[in-house]
Amino acid sequence: MSNHVKEQLSHGNCPLCRHSAAQLYHRDKFRDYYQCANCALVFVPATFHLSPDAEKAYYDLHENSLEDAGYQRFLNRCAVPLIERLSPASFGLDFGCGPAPLLAKLLQQAGHEVSTYDLYYRADAAALEKSYDFIVSTEVVEHLSSPDRVLAMLWRLLNPGGMLALMTKLVASPERFANWHYIRDPTHIVFFSRQTFCWLAAYFQAELEFVASDVIILRKPASALGVHLE
Repeated sequence: MSNHVKEQLSHGNCPLCRHSAAQLYHRDKFRDYYQCANCALVFVPATFHLSPDAEKAYYDLHENSLEDAGYQRFLNRCAVPLIERLSPASFGLDFGCGPAPLLAKLLQQAGHEVSTYDLYYRADAAALEKSYDFIVSTEVVEHLSSPDRVLAMLWRLLNPGGMLALMTKLVASPERFANWHYIRDPTHIVFFSRQTFCWLAAYFQAELEFVASDVIILRKPASALGVHLE
């Protein structure tokens, strides 16, 4: 079997669009990275993923708090433009809020009601059974082993006309990727680009807005039907 065929078999299907064609995008001493030929997602094959316990232990090293001014400035990169676009007294979900749900607090201070959910810190299943005017998820999607299922679920939870606001660093080029600090985090396993979000917006039939270099808003059509990536 040729090395090319072995590489094609080793990466598995794209975790976002489930397309089978991908090419090696980058390799370092820790992991391999492939890029999907369909949606352009760059992803780390499952063989390099951390176990849930190891992933949780890595998250526990983060020292974000509700009183951290730097953390607040960081989150405001997403919170401020989202608040500018929300109707008064909207109902939202902070998905992947972590142990210190500061983003939810910022949105609540702006007059909105916010539920929170986090797989490791606030695994409230009831929060995933409601419908929302907006869902915000900062520095979360790059951690998802199954972004197809998670994003489809979040999209279903959105009311027609609702907004999904995401914050994640975007892939720019193979040259910049090789020296990118973002890939040094072992819990970062999928990497989106503008092209990937354009694909996702077309799939969801969503209005797409790049608010900042790392802030993306997808607006659900007012008459949207359910969309399933699976």
